[in-house]
Amino acid sequence: MDSNIFVVMGVSGCGKSTVGAQLAATLGVSFLEGDGLHPARNVARMAAGFALSDEDREGWLQALAGRILQARLAGQGLVLSCSALKRSYRDILRQGAPDLHFVYLHGDPELLAARMAERTGHYMPLSLLASQLSTLEVPDGGENAQRFDVASRPEDIVTSVVASRQASLG
Repeated sequence: MDSNIFVVMGVSGCGKSTVGAQLAATLGVSFLEGDGLHPARNVARMAAGFALSDEDREGWLQALAGRILQARLAGQGLVLSCSALKRSYRDILRQGAPDLHFVYLHGDPELLAARMAERTGHYMPLSLLASQLSTLEVPDGGENAQRFDVASRPEDIVTSVVASRQASLG
């Protein structure tokens, strides 16, 4: 079974929400902003400039895996935005759908920092970007992940993801 469930992943400022929402709209499936499921305690910690521990993330990742599982069992597609920085985090997400597709967005740290500095109303401070970059474990070849540079236009990334998906089904 090949699911129509995608996780758009990467560090803060890489465009997960923008690409994820566009991908979901293009595929005609639901989009779930993973940050929206963080418990208030996690949001408060990050807003105060503290990086989350694996323990802080555990419940959040389990909740996201649960939403992925719901979509899979219902036979529905889903696009989820989630940093998914470590392989172990992605393994938790795969509990919901073993054939989960990852769209890994990466970019020059200066570009990411500039994007974060331009955002308004987001709790994630620029000071945590370095922590995220040092925590990041780039998906390897066995993780069903496509890699895209965020210097590309979101529309181009979405077009590439959809074209690759169609080619794998055809």
